[in-house]
Amino acid sequence: MNSFTYHIPTEVVFGRDSETLTASLIQKYGGSRVLIVYGGGSAVRSGLIEKLETQLSEAGLAWEAMGGVHPNPYLEFAREGAKRAREKEADFILAVGGGSVIDTCKAIAIGAANPDTDIWKFWTREETVTKSLPVGVVLTISASGSEMSDSAVLTDMESGVKRGLGTSFNRPVFAVLNPELTYTLPSYQVACGVADIMMHTMDRYFNPDTTNQLTDEIAEALLRTTIHNGLTAVKNSHDYTAMSELMWCGSLSHNGLTGLGGKKDFAPHQLGHELSARFDVAHGASLSAIWGSWARYVYKTDVNRFARFAANVWGLRGSSEESAAIAGIHATEEYFTSIGMPVNFVSLGIGVQPEEALREMALGCTYQRTRKVGTFKVLDVEDIYEIYKAANCG
Repeated sequence: MNSFTYHIPTEVVFGRDSETLTASLIQKYGGSRVLIVYGGGSAVRSGLIEKLETQLSEAGLAWEAMGGVHPNPYLEFAREGAKRAREKEADFILAVGGGSVIDTCKAIAIGAANPDTDIWKFWTREETVTKSLPVGVVLTISASGSEMSDSAVLTDMESGVKRGLGTSFNRPVFAVLNPELTYTLPSYQVACGVADIMMHTMDRYFNPDTTNQLTDEIAEALLRTTIHNGLTAVKNSHDYTAMSELMWCGSLSHNGLTGLGGKKDFAPHQLGHELSARFDVAHGASLSAIWGSWARYVYKTDVNRFARFAANVWGLRGSSEESAAIAGIHATEEYFTSIGMPVNFVSLGIGVQPEEALREMALGCTYQRTRKVGTFKVLDVEDIYEIYKAANCG
């Protein structure tokens, strides 16, 4: 086995009515003045925000609420949140929502703890995070796994750049996971979550260091579980069993467990970030739209890996490793299509892009040729252009 270090400090409270413990968890982790952050109106309409506000008040906690987080969360909103947290002397940030809300709260927590440094400088690596406020999560969408991850993604709308930041300071101190809080999600959001969960797992599974047997077995089991329950959940978001399995899969897919001992690839994520920043499409949809084109471009780097994926995830075996590999890629795209997820630019809803746009996206993905992406196969600007070109169809 390859060596690794694994430390997950997030306390998970899972199950029905688990959100009723939110105030006591905040107090457990030293919070007394709380900034509650949420997205659109669903958390308000469902009564969840009011219930949490009442719960915090009854526990003697001071709180301030701030709604309006946008999908593909905006840097400017995080800046405003950090300012609000400082003004209210908040010592705890509570995220009520999914990945966009949680990522925003991570940025707010960093910004509030570092008043003399603009948040974006941490995301551009001009500054290193050394302190942050604690963040807690009441999860309402199973998708990003941000409730247990060390990463957060922000979009700077002024420059059109979307970037992620990984740091141990991004780990939430607790995550409340009640699958019933996801019942109000429309089927498209559930499907985007399924795609995101799968991609967080596959972006670790396809890596150049594949000698840790248990890590691989966990990843394959998680994918099979997500695939099976995803079909049910997209059709019926009130199915507790399916929604609960997806919720736990989402957390485990992005807390590091499914990639221990390997180098994360995340090339599809990087290619997808460029799509969601430019076209403001859903994160999960941007990933499914690019994955097949990426897979066909890179699979010969390690045909055996893709053949194993086909056999152990999809139950497919071909007359050769290569035929099995291709079958596994095709099965993945067929699954995405079956749950309403796009597999190219046209089905993503952005249409066929002109040559100039493809070149610009490849440059943007490489930060104007200053980096390469991926580890399974390291991709330069020309590789990325070819992948975008292959996805540029209907």
